Amino acid sequence: MLLSARMKNKQWVIQPPDDRRRQLAKSLRVSPLLAQVLINRGITDSEEASVFLRPKLTELIDPARMPGIEPAVQRLKQAITNKEKITVYGDYDVDGITGVAILWQILTMLGADVDYYIPHRIDEGYGLNTEAIETLTKSGTKLMVTVDCGVTAFKSAELAAQLGLDLVITDHHQRDLKLPRATAIVHPALEAAYPNQDSAGAMVAFKLAWAVANEFNPGRKLEPRLRDFMLSATSLAAMGTIADIVDLRGENRVLTSYGLKALLDCKLSGIEALIETAGLTGHSLDSFHIGFRLAPMLNAAGRMGHARLAVELLTSDSPIRSMQIAEYLKEQNSLRQQCERKIFKQACEMIIERDLNHPDRKSIVLASENWHTGVIGIVASRIVDKFYRPTIMINSADALNGIAQGSGRSIPGFCLLSAIRACSQHLSSFGGHKMAAGIRIETEKIEQFAAKLEDYARENLNENDVEAKLHIDAEVPLETFRIETVNELQLLGPFGQGNPEPTFATKGVRLASPPRRVGSGREHLQLAITDNTAAIRCIGFRFGKLEKKLLESEFFNIAYQPQINTYNGNSSVEFILTDIQFE
Repeated sequence: MLLSARMKNKQWVIQPPDDRRRQLAKSLRVSPLLAQVLINRGITDSEEASVFLRPKLTELIDPARMPGIEPAVQRLKQAITNKEKITVYGDYDVDGITGVAILWQILTMLGADVDYYIPHRIDEGYGLNTEAIETLTKSGTKLMVTVDCGVTAFKSAELAAQLGLDLVITDHHQRDLKLPRATAIVHPALEAAYPNQDSAGAMVAFKLAWAVANEFNPGRKLEPRLRDFMLSATSLAAMGTIADIVDLRGENRVLTSYGLKALLDCKLSGIEALIETAGLTGHSLDSFHIGFRLAPMLNAAGRMGHARLAVELLTSDSPIRSMQIAEYLKEQNSLRQQCERKIFKQACEMIIERDLNHPDRKSIVLASENWHTGVIGIVASRIVDKFYRPTIMINSADALNGIAQGSGRSIPGFCLLSAIRACSQHLSSFGGHKMAAGIRIETEKIEQFAAKLEDYARENLNENDVEAKLHIDAEVPLETFRIETVNELQLLGPFGQGNPEPTFATKGVRLASPPRRVGSGREHLQLAITDNTAAIRCIGFRFGKLEKKLLESEFFNIAYQPQINTYNGNSSVEFILTDIQFE
């Protein structure tokens, strides 16, 4: 029996060789290995594959095609022309922050009287809230444009109408059959035929900004000032798209591919400061840098304090102020990491104590008065990674009008939003999508909600569904990975949801040299392995505890992601270990 070193019930699902790979490789002039990965991603046609490997900015969908955009553009044009006060109201995550920054800047460039508003994550919670609408209306706002929220805000939309506040909603979250009252609603799912149903909130905001710029610039091309900004805005939209973990295929791939390339040349002082503070100046940036270095710093503003500061960073034209904010966000992110580690440890202990890791359990709901609302969503993700169950973490402290706030994450194949909707009789409010959602709940109803969610999960998940699976693109000998082959695989990026970084496996390898524990806590492992065709160095993050097991094993199997390691001007292939199996 094969046992995975890191998670005993992780199944390796290895894609078998596809007979079409050689013909596809020949037509594309690439390696059969790259062609196999393309086929694994559902790309079998050479023309489609060529577009996938070499995305062009001209392949972005015309903004005029975005459902609901025309009435939104006309209302914004009227407000700009008449100098009506506009407020851009956005969510506090990276998707909302970047979308707000894009819209605020284009409207400012067009001469609008515009401000932005980000609700406080803890004090106000997610979405369009009535208190903010009342406050902004009193302060003179005549038109409010939402970013990444609002499509289910029925009560708030009605209040806006009663107060004479025009509302333009831009959102991408799952909508109800009924729509809220608004002057315009811009949402990719309003029309089933729209090609990019998986647009992030920042993408929707980017399209609205583009359409408004076109409206004030009727020629075939934008004037240089607007054009330069919209090209820089691809970097902002790419950050929001990657951070929101939407499908990185189709138009999203085009946008993120160009936006990542444009990041290093981006003239926005806030972006430059963010990159410098993260220690990434001069680096070729990819989706990993966004998802795990830059986005967490931007998110830290909303998680540990107020996200308005992150918008200020992304809209600032002062290099000095930008650097001050970026340094502060770096400190806040460090505090967030400490807080996250503490909550994760407590949550794991609770799961073990309450036997929530029992094989028969299909969901996990945890609550504590001592957990920071801004961090529980990240911890829920880590709990899912460790225990592979849909998980909801709740801060049960009396922080928001007696209502506890929770954040959930799911596993593939289980729609968390549908599950929460089925249990909604116990909730004050909820929202989200398949893989992530948020809830508000009265503290005394948490146990009832947890029981109801477990019943729903038992009905909709079987034993195989809650076994973690590692999808492997091919089983190959080590000699396959020459430098040119690994470089070629980078054509598949940017990687993310829908287009994961390729993972490969080699079975029956043995140690070529003794493993060595590294890192400040000696939790990582360096080793060299061979299968008699080649020898390759590997690094296994958090694999340190396997040192003794590896020394005791003559042969073992490895799953990995190949990369190029350059040191002192010399480059070589190195593997990032994903999993190890022992006989």
